[in-house]
Amino acid sequence: MQAQSFCILMIMMTGIYFRKNRSRHIRIMSVAMIWDVLLILQIELSRSAILKASKALSNPLMLNIHVSIAVTTVLLYGIMIYTGRKLLRGEHAIRNKHRLFGYTTFFMRVLTFATSFLAVASKG
Repeated sequence: MQAQSFCILMIMMTGIYFRKNRSRHIRIMSVAMIWDVLLILQIELSRSAILKASKALSNPLMLNIHVSIAVTTVLLYGIMIYTGRKLLRGEHAIRNKHRLFGYTTFFMRVLTFATSFLAVASKG
C-alpha cells in the first residue's frame, strides 16, 4: 500500500508541475485525489481501518497521528475541489487561497506517506 501511496505523491507532483496548464492540472490532480480515496477504501476493506482508528485510546500515538493527518488530507481535498471549481467559474480572487490550500494539502499528503511507515512500525 505504501507503493500506491508513493505513486499518488508522484502524480500529485506531476499535477503541481503542470499547474499552469489548467486542463492537464485538473485531470492529473483529480486522478491523484480519486486514487487516494480509493486507497483509503482499500485499506478499510482489507484492514478494518475505521474500527482500529476508533480505538484511539488504545492505539499507539503514531497511528493516531497518522490517522489524523490522513483525515485532514481528505478534508483538504474537499477544499481544493471547492476552490478549484470557483476558479473554473472565473472567480480569480480565490486563486491565492487555492494555491495556499494546495501546497498545504500536498504537505499533509507527504506527512501521511511518512507517518504510514512509522504507524506500521509502531504496531509491530
